[in-house]
Amino acid sequence: MNKGFFARALTNKHEYFLSFAPGRIEFLGNHLDYNGGTVLGMAVNAGISCLGIPANDTLITMTSEGLEDAVLLGQINCIEKQTGKYKWANYPLGVLQELQKRNLAPTKGFHLYYTSNLPTAVGLSSSAALELATAVTLLQLAGKEVSPGTLASICRDAENKFVGMPCGILDQGTSAFGKNNSLVKIDCREETYESVDLPQNTQAWIFDTGIKHDLVDSLYSVRHQECKDALSIIQDKGSDITCLSMIEKEVLKDADLKEKLFKRATHVCDEQARVNQFCKGLESGMPPESLGKLLQESHQSSSQYFENSCEELDYLAGLLNGHRNVHGARLTGGGFGGAVMAWTQDLFNATEAQAISDEFQKRFDRKSRFYRFLPSNGARKETL
Repeated sequence: MNKGFFARALTNKHEYFLSFAPGRIEFLGNHLDYNGGTVLGMAVNAGISCLGIPANDTLITMTSEGLEDAVLLGQINCIEKQTGKYKWANYPLGVLQELQKRNLAPTKGFHLYYTSNLPTAVGLSSSAALELATAVTLLQLAGKEVSPGTLASICRDAENKFVGMPCGILDQGTSAFGKNNSLVKIDCREETYESVDLPQNTQAWIFDTGIKHDLVDSLYSVRHQECKDALSIIQDKGSDITCLSMIEKEVLKDADLKEKLFKRATHVCDEQARVNQFCKGLESGMPPESLGKLLQESHQSSSQYFENSCEELDYLAGLLNGHRNVHGARLTGGGFGGAVMAWTQDLFNATEAQAISDEFQKRFDRKSRFYRFLPSNGARKETL
């Protein structure tokens, strides 16, 4: 949080509302959320802060430190989708619209100011953090409160309907329900949440490929449709499953899917099994080095069956999975670029991370930025 940035915004103003929402790492469960699966997310100790200052009229402005100057967005009841340099504002605007639908939004204008210490374009879902930070601040401005589950649903709806991103509940749910030293286990079909304790002396690292992706315009939507198509064909064959994550291997083999759809469904089926095995392994005290093999298998499946990896992601995952202090590494987030997550022993340090980055640079003539994260508490109110 940049307190100086917020302090300047508060000059001669006394009333304010502040919130923070963490980014998240998709720990295990790639592309399972919109397929009705159970996924594991980790809220990280970095995110987005949102300061809200009430206005006496019906105008709203939004200012994001490090992005564009203040954006005058017009009347509070006349929300318009933004393009170009103000496209980032669609995430908070979508949240405002969803709150209005539920009679949870402020009725007067306001000024929102954002700061972030969350790296962007590396699979940490800065969009969900932006949504949740906005929602918590707007609810305070309106004098309203909702449960963490409702908060996550509001923000997911905002991204689906206003932004146009067909995401599931993983990003918003993890940011809402994060807990120190724990993963968030999300049943995306039932939208239920549970904290799962991680073994001690482990940590997560993110390694950036440097390949940026705009998921709205990327193959993410194509994969989403392919999964829907596979489910529809399986249902037409007489199966009573309601989402692709429920499929069993025997049913999949008899579904007579074309190769591409068979590969997508295979990944979803196997990835769900890996999540289940990981959770059971945590409960039974399985050592992290054994659990980490499930992360390694997840990356191989994403690369070979879901085909949302790339040469850079595969190379980074290979380097990390061969390191003595890494339990397991896999692409995280939508894929098609972005980043690899490595779950490591606490012996893994910045020197070793730099060595990985140096090897990456030798291969691709650019460095891989890296970041260390620990599990964090979820979206919350804050004070300056």
